[in-house]
Amino acid sequence: MSTVEILVLYYSRYGSTAELARRVAHGVGKVNGASASLRTVPPVSAICEQTAPDLPESGPPYATPEDLERCNGLALGSPTRFGNMAAPLKYFWDQTSGQWMSGGLIGKPAGVFTSTNSLHGGQEATLLSMMIPLLHHGAVIVGVPYSEPALNATASGGTPYGPSHWGGDEGKPLSQEEIDVALALGERLARMAQTLKDPATP
Repeated sequence: MSTVEILVLYYSRYGSTAELARRVAHGVGKVNGASASLRTVPPVSAICEQTAPDLPESGPPYATPEDLERCNGLALGSPTRFGNMAAPLKYFWDQTSGQWMSGGLIGKPAGVFTSTNSLHGGQEATLLSMMIPLLHHGAVIVGVPYSEPALNATASGGTPYGPSHWGGDEGKPLSQEEIDVALALGERLARMAQTLKDPATP
């Protein structure tokens, strides 16, 4: 089986999206020959551009556009911001024209995940909007099919478009169904990356 690396790239403000990212990465690790690299992006200022240190104070390192070229697949995560990805993640994608021109993501599997405080706060719209730059880059979009039992059991987050988490005002932890959907996406991305990297010979 081919050795593949899945880039789990996310922005998290209060920790829920980061926890989803860790679960997706764990799902990747369930596949023999697959590993996950967790990466985040620095916050941006609404007033003026600030210079972030090269390494965050805690957690995974910051992503670079070159990480998109090195990976065999990608999981992209963000909290919901009015049905769209958060500004720091959008800022990162705005710097990837070089990778778009070179085709660094063409043919690589990619999935998305999100978290929000309100149950109908735009989870699915955020997931769909995060797919747009991935499609422009030529990635192969991977969701979670209804063969995953957690999709039929969840009473909070979790969609066929990708994992999601409903935290509520009290910041509730991930439900078991939300965890299961995140694990399923990671595992699917890893298996798809292996298939696309080393397709069976007819």
